[in-house]
Amino acid sequence: MKPDHHWNLYKRPIAILIVLSCLAPASMVVALNLGSVSVDWLNILDGSANRVQQDVILQLRLPRTLSAFVTGGLLALAGVLMQVLLRNPLADPYILGISGGAAVAALLAMLAGLSGYAMTGSAFLGALLSMFLVFSIAHGQGSWTPTRLLLTGVVIAAGWGAIISFILSVSPEKNLHSMLFWLMGDLSYSPAPTSGAIILLLGLSLSGFYAKSLNIMARSEWIAESLGVAVSRLRIRIYLLASIITASAVTSAGSIAFVGLITPHLLRLSGVHDHRFLIPSAVMLGGVILVLADAVSRTLLAPQQLPVGVITAMIGVPLFLYLMHKSANSL
Repeated sequence: MKPDHHWNLYKRPIAILIVLSCLAPASMVVALNLGSVSVDWLNILDGSANRVQQDVILQLRLPRTLSAFVTGGLLALAGVLMQVLLRNPLADPYILGISGGAAVAALLAMLAGLSGYAMTGSAFLGALLSMFLVFSIAHGQGSWTPTRLLLTGVVIAAGWGAIISFILSVSPEKNLHSMLFWLMGDLSYSPAPTSGAIILLLGLSLSGFYAKSLNIMARSEWIAESLGVAVSRLRIRIYLLASIITASAVTSAGSIAFVGLITPHLLRLSGVHDHRFLIPSAVMLGGVILVLADAVSRTLLAPQQLPVGVITAMIGVPLFLYLMHKSANSL
């Protein structure tokens, strides 16, 4: 293949990745500026800002903005992996019931009066429990297929949903507000994004390592096997990786809809199909989407805050319907 053809093939994905790399810090700057308290950046930079402004930026907005970017990146990366794994363009990070297990554990922790790292740790353990439950049932006595895995995940998710409804129906009223916010996706009480950022970087590295195999597998598993790709082992690795990434995202912010679903589609419709470019671009775009959505959620009705999952759903539903209408054949 000629060098000029290589360049023409990769020119659009590289350009999109560069644009998203610029949009990521720009979206964070926008998010840091939005809020019910106005900020004078000249005073912040020269150290003359009052204590309130410093606390608003350094203790509230900056950690929350970083958490939003990391969580959005995790969801988008998990969405890319799930869509390849299940060979289903409608797959998203929550389709296999991982978020349901995390939600049940988190709600039980809230009922027990736990908060902070105790609650997030419970949610992570619940997500891992759901992950291994789905895998063990779908795998059975032999190998599993994407269809079997999908059906198992959907059934497990329905079971978790029934348990969640039961917990909400018997919970005291004082707990319902925080429970509902968590279920709808909320970054108000998200922990420091350190652990999430580490998982995101590891997931990005491992996904990049498998990118060429993912390209082949996305076309046809039969072709992948004929070219020497160990499809069964790759499926297991993708499932475990996507599940851990999803668990980390759910632990940080609850169930945030549509970011993991629409982000890969937006990039594919923009001409990014090669997973060597799709994976990092999805992380960037997912982070940007969630940062801006969170900024809207805390400023739209300020000082009252909305769950960020409400904003992503309000944006995601019409956007996805538009994408379906515009390119039904490609989806």
